[in-house]
Order: sequence, then structure tokens, then C-alpha cells
Amino acid sequence: MELYTRDSYAKECDAQVVSVKEGKYIILDKALFYPRGGGQPCDTGKLLRGSDTFNVVFVGKFKGSDLPSPSKSALLYVEGKISHEVDREGLQEGDRVKCVLDWQRRHTLMRMHTAAHVLSAIIHNDTGALITGNNLDTNESRIDFNLENFDREKINEYVKKANETLVRNMDVRAEILPYDEAMKIPSVVKLAGALPPNLPTLRIVFIGDVDAQADGGLHVKNTSEVGRIEVTRAQNKGKTNRRIYFRLLP
Repeated sequence: MELYTRDSYAKECDAQVVSVKEGKYIILDKALFYPRGGGQPCDTGKLLRGSDTFNVVFVGKFKGSDLPSPSKSALLYVEGKISHEVDREGLQEGDRVKCVLDWQRRHTLMRMHTAAHVLSAIIHNDTGALITGNNLDTNESRIDFNLENFDREKINEYVKKANETLVRNMDVRAEILPYDEAMKIPSVVKLAGALPPNLPTLRIVFIGDVDAQADGGLHVKNTSEVGRIEVTRAQNKGKTNRRIYFRLLP
């Protein structure tokens, strides 16, 4: 059960250990922790079994040959399941645990994600540029665009518009829509060279009247939680690839 998409503000839950591999790779019957994916880092936190604490250091959901790093073996993971890597051995199949999220990290990443959507929507609406890459982090995040003209003054203008948008206190919500209905939404896909998987339904994240985008990640409930975007760096990464780094201020 994926709790993180149903309620991204849930900070704790009780769960049961379904399986353990090599002592430290844990599958639970509930998924409070967001697994790394789509440019959003995984959650961290801890699993509590009575007085024993097991720190969650990595969370991933793997398909096929996808691996968290070259040093890990695919045998440590179950395809399509969320694996929680803890910092020590000791958990056993059938154990009851309390999952406790590092909430400050989660909320910061949610704020970053919503900010990235607003900024990319404003740039896309003005230029038609699509996202060619992105990476969220707690201190600094980045977005890559297939944008030919790279004018720092223009970027500052986009950021100004984004910050004016964020203080409008717009609600952010996610809806599950039939695939055909979702694909009729203008610019619902802003990733270059990518289409959503051919599934019966798609999860669409709506940010006020500014953005509607197919997305599986986590966001804040209202843009008032985001803060203010500040560009820290801007780079030319190729003929039509432009990279913007930003951070959030209170």
C-alpha cells in the first residue's frame, strides 16, 4: 500500500516486515517512504521495533535491471516492490515496526518539487521549452530545458513571475484521470522525448490555474508553503540544453 501518494503529509505509520534480504534490505506491507524516482530523491527516516532503531538510508522501487548503484546486486530487490535499506541487520520477516519519516527532508523536497513545476510551467508557456532533465535536492535543485536562447535577464523575469505565482496561495491537488482524458489536457507532458506509460489511468498534479502535469511525485498542499525561488547558477550545457539551478528562501 503506497501511503506517500495518498497522503504526502503522513509522518508515521505501523507496518509489518514482509521480507528481508541480506539482513538490510526490507520490504514492508505499507509504503510510507517515497522511493527515489523521477528526479526526486528518496525519503529517509527510521524503523522502530520496540526499543531498537533501524535507520532507513535508501529507498528504491526497481524494475528489471534497474539498480541503485553498480555495487548492488539485483538479487537484493524484488521487482516492482519498494525496498528499504537500513543501516544494520536485525529485522526479521513478520516483525511489526513503526515507520518514522524524516519529515523536514520530505517537506523540503515537496516544496522544491512544487517550485520546479511552477517555474517550468512559466518557462514552457512563454517559450514552448520542454524539460530535458531535473534533479531535486534539499539545498539546491536543477531543471534542464531544450531552450536555444539563454538570457539571464529573461530567466530572472521567469523567476519573478514564478515567485508572484507562489504567493497567490494556490491549492495543489492530484487527480487520477482516465488516460485519454488526461492526455487532452494542454501541455500535460512537459518532458522532452517522453510520454506517460500506456496505463488505464494517469495521476495528474494541478497547481491552481498555472500547471497541470502528469506526475508521480510529491507536492505541498498549497503554494504558500514553498517560499521564494532564487536562481543560484545558470549553465549552457549544449546547443539547445540550458540548465538552471535554484534554491528556496523562506
